[in-house]
Amino acid sequence: MAEAAAAGTTKMRVKMAQAVELAKLFTPEELDWALGHAAVHARFAEADLASILDHHASATAGGPVNQAGEDRSLTQGTRGWVTLGASTPATAQVIA
Repeated sequence: MAEAAAAGTTKMRVKMAQAVELAKLFTPEELDWALGHAAVHARFAEADLASILDHHASATAGGPVNQAGEDRSLTQGTRGWVTLGASTPATAQVIA
């Protein structure tokens, strides 16, 4: 909170009260981490601390991590561009 005050953040009492409320829902370590994270990234808006804690809790919930691999990518790639400008037998007959 000292970093927030030094940055000129307004409504410090509101933010302190919010941190105290959040301390009832999270461990001191989680709250300390979130306050440090907010300070490093200059996130001092009214709901930023709760948002940081919520994201951290959902991101570390231990659910499955889904990542697209090269073998199952949703992108089309560049193979379709190979035929661009090349004449095919169907277009060769139309031109002739």
